[in-house]
Amino acid sequence: MNLDDLKNKASELMGKHDDKADGVIERGSDIAKDRFGHDEQVDSATQQLKDRTGSDESNTGNENR
Repeated sequence: MNLDDLKNKASELMGKHDDKADGVIERGSDIAKDRFGHDEQVDSATQQLKDRTGSDESNTGNENR
């Protein structure tokens, strides 16, 4: 399995499990804020991830699919 196959598989799984992906993103965000601070930057990166995965509740998920 090459890197493209792995990326495609991860995208497929995230599409099927948006709720779980959202939880992992939020936990990672909280950990990064606690450890590094920079809340605004972490929030921005978190939103970008949610936009890419389609897991954000305000996102329809159709932008990148």
